[in-house]
Amino acid sequence: MDVELNEVGRQQAASLAERLSRVPEISAIYSSDLKRALETAETIVATCGKFEVIKDPDLRERHLGDVQGLLFREAAKVCPQAYRAFSSRRTDQVIPGGGESLDQLYHRAISSLQRICQKHTGKRVVVVTHGGVIRALYRRACSRRFRGSILNTSVNIIQISGDDVWTIKAWGDIDHLNQTGHSILVLGLVKHHLLLVLFLLE
Repeated sequence: MDVELNEVGRQQAASLAERLSRVPEISAIYSSDLKRALETAETIVATCGKFEVIKDPDLRERHLGDVQGLLFREAAKVCPQAYRAFSSRRTDQVIPGGGESLDQLYHRAISSLQRICQKHTGKRVVVVTHGGVIRALYRRACSRRFRGSILNTSVNIIQISGDDVWTIKAWGDIDHLNQTGHSILVLGLVKHHLLLVLFLLE
């Protein structure tokens, strides 16, 4: 589902961009090619300068098949089989209608990051992506699934060493929103999450 940012999302993206403009030695900015991620990445570029956004479809949100775009309460009635697949705890459960399993999402997200690592060894890279991808990257770094909420424009820093060791240096940092008066309660009302990960690659 490819929706645009709403006005709150644009304000959050601007606050994030201002914060990242003070981060030294960013070498590249990658983004999902979905509108809400790409607009955030372009906002960052407009503020930080000197970059072009590198679009990567493998950074897209998980495809939910027949339940894509449906409200949670509607999905059980409209597409019961797909809803059961979506609700399954099995990580290999695909969703009817072309939807991905959690394992398929995991391998897609990790493959994308590994390609980025190969191109930018020893560099600092910004990656703008979505909640499902963020959770997959957490699973790779920590060998367990992330159970909490992932807030819009939260900054998550992962260091990836030359021997492919992933270490989380920061998680869920939204100081840039607190400083501009956006509350966490307001963030929780934004329907479509738009997220960012900052990677330190060594």
